[in-house]
Amino acid sequence: MTKGKLKFISGIALSMLLLVACGDATDTSSNGASADTETYTINIAYGNQPGEPIDELAKKWEELAEEKSNGQIDLVLYPSSQLGAEKDVIEQAIQGNNVIVLAGYDFLLDYVPDAGILTAPYLTDDTELLRKITDTEWFSNINNQLKDKGVSVIIPNVVYGERHLMTGKKVETPEDLAGLKVRVPNNQMSIKTMEALGAAATPLPLADLYPSLQQGLIDGAENPVSVLHGAKVQEVSKYLSLTGHQRFIVSFSGGESFINGLPEDIVTILKETGAEAADYGYEVLKETDQKVLEAFEAEGVEIVEVDTALFKEKVASVYDEFEDVWSDNLYNNLLAELENLK
Repeated sequence: MTKGKLKFISGIALSMLLLVACGDATDTSSNGASADTETYTINIAYGNQPGEPIDELAKKWEELAEEKSNGQIDLVLYPSSQLGAEKDVIEQAIQGNNVIVLAGYDFLLDYVPDAGILTAPYLTDDTELLRKITDTEWFSNINNQLKDKGVSVIIPNVVYGERHLMTGKKVETPEDLAGLKVRVPNNQMSIKTMEALGAAATPLPLADLYPSLQQGLIDGAENPVSVLHGAKVQEVSKYLSLTGHQRFIVSFSGGESFINGLPEDIVTILKETGAEAADYGYEVLKETDQKVLEAFEAEGVEIVEVDTALFKEKVASVYDEFEDVWSDNLYNNLLAELENLK
């Protein structure tokens, strides 16, 4: 073989080695996304209807995550309980499915009981304090316990809203709830709260709310006004009682095994864009609530101002119901945490 041919072949070999070396390098873009081209498809499940603040939050998250990951994160949205009831989808997540679900702390109390106090009735009248509590050591401990149970919290501080009553009969006092079947989420905190108020708590998936009202299976519902409007409750129930009996933050959570299987930078992007989407969703919620109240009045709904002190007195017993499962002095400890955040 001539020297010329040897030089030519050696040149090709060197070029190939350089290409291989470049291909193995772990380059990262300026936004932190890894340079591999794999797409990570994640289903986002929630019971709320299209157009509600939670849906707007989810759409913003989808947009931000895709943009920041250069298309590697593909969030597929499933509103209206399309993937099942909240409790069932949480279980799907824990089993390792590629799903992140809107999971209330009232549902997560089944795994870590102390988490449920975040949705206890009349815990605080300051939503901002509830959001801030998720940045504390107290919540970090809750978060670690949830991980041990297979739950990975991605967005901890989604504002769901202030829950009110909407019924076919005018409710001004807790006594007016006697004998009424009121739809609640299928978790112990919601059930015990409504029972303490004197109603017959009727657990149903959010997707079943409207047909159950139409068929007379229930007499009313309780939820933030944006959710009630999204479910079209006003078409059947014409009294909105502003009880504000629970002020909710919720989480978007996935299964620990699934989240742990994602690249670290992908998880970071999910959390960073999720936090931004949660802030966006809170602003949407605040704007929506006033519009919904105006829409209710236009549709013939009577808005009833109630003496919340009467309702607070009734639900005080709910805290006693959880004494045996909560950690010692949990209520007072959390009140102290909230006070420190002011």
